[in-house]
Amino acid sequence: DMVIDYLTYVYIPAIFISGGPMESGKMTAADGTTRKLDLIDAMMDAADPTVSDETISAIERLACPTCGSCSGMFTANSIQCLSEALGIARPGNGTVPAVYSERIRMAKRAGMKVMEMLERDIRPRDLITPASVHNGMVIDMAFGGSTNTMLHLTAIAHAAGCPITMDDWDRVSDVTPNLTRIAPAGPLHIEDLNAAGGISAILGELGRAGLLDETALTCHGTMAEWLAQCPPVDGEVVRTKENAYMQTGGLKVMRGNIAPDCGVVKKSAVDEGMRRHSGPARVFDSEDAACEAIFGGAINPGDVVVIRYDGPSGGPGMREMLTPTSAICGMGLDTSVALITDGRFSGATKGPAIGHVSPEAAAGGPIALIHEGDIIDIDIEAGTLDARISDEELDRRRAAWQAPAPKYTTGVLSRYAKLVTSADKGAYLA
Repeated sequence: DMVIDYLTYVYIPAIFISGGPMESGKMTAADGTTRKLDLIDAMMDAADPTVSDETISAIERLACPTCGSCSGMFTANSIQCLSEALGIARPGNGTVPAVYSERIRMAKRAGMKVMEMLERDIRPRDLITPASVHNGMVIDMAFGGSTNTMLHLTAIAHAAGCPITMDDWDRVSDVTPNLTRIAPAGPLHIEDLNAAGGISAILGELGRAGLLDETALTCHGTMAEWLAQCPPVDGEVVRTKENAYMQTGGLKVMRGNIAPDCGVVKKSAVDEGMRRHSGPARVFDSEDAACEAIFGGAINPGDVVVIRYDGPSGGPGMREMLTPTSAICGMGLDTSVALITDGRFSGATKGPAIGHVSPEAAAGGPIALIHEGDIIDIDIEAGTLDARISDEELDRRRAAWQAPAPKYTTGVLSRYAKLVTSADKGAYLA
């Protein structure tokens, strides 16, 4: 009598409601102009030797003015917005700022709605379906979310029994227009998207373009019913399909002899001049070693920084490499230096930073075989990532490669390193 069926317990009717995003910071210059700030501004300016200590101190005080998740389309907000399209959260969950009274009303209405779901026996497993996962991928490409969404939604889809692959992401990216550019891809913040209609406005435009699966069930009705109520786009914060920033998605899958299975990049946050780049590899076997070189002035324009052994197993866990990417941007190198890693990035990362390289170095992936000075060719438009190394040379290096000793040999992290899948699978525990 005391045994509770696991699935019944886990899949009880539920709605996801987040704490909401913070407002952006505001900083008024001597000439009266106002600069909008977020967390990444503080980190980037701190790495810029031309910015005074006084200015950095002011930015640090002003960049995060309220409670809530960071004000750009970073990882937390990307997932909060994605949860709306997946149907597990009510409209506004991803964009209504944490300090708005509307957030409190949303929480109350969520409680009322979950009781309706209980009466109708609608559970999360009824909402996370192939149709809703497709819609999640589409909205992600339209708003150009954090690259971490590709990791997390892939894992969510696996857990829900409707797995997706990097090929699925690639197909969606090829046909989905990039309709908005929120920081770090542009100067706007989540509060601006909220004022322009939020995720509902983006979904409405995607629906009119025929890109969504309208049969998907959400916690507040079908996707078709939701689309019938979506507001029109304003044309500036959220663009029309015809006037989109790009006719392809804000995120891009990369492949090549360095990343046979995948790498991912936030294409919408890469300057057009760096979407194609070739340069010598600067190889580091940890994030810490790379940061020491970057801050020490050892990275030169044109370089390709390679950080490896920080993947799901090698980390173990994938460290969020906001420090090296922010330093590269803050030092003005994001328009001349690329970075690739088997680890992952903060959603605040911008520039040609390619993560999730699979297979990872710890598994003997080709990224482990890169040598200092190897020329690496990156073409984000084409989705290719290659080292100028012959197959024969790669085979010779592979035969000589020895796996490093695991960082942990006992305990939870040791078990995690042995059981975790690769990033292209979602880095879930097998």
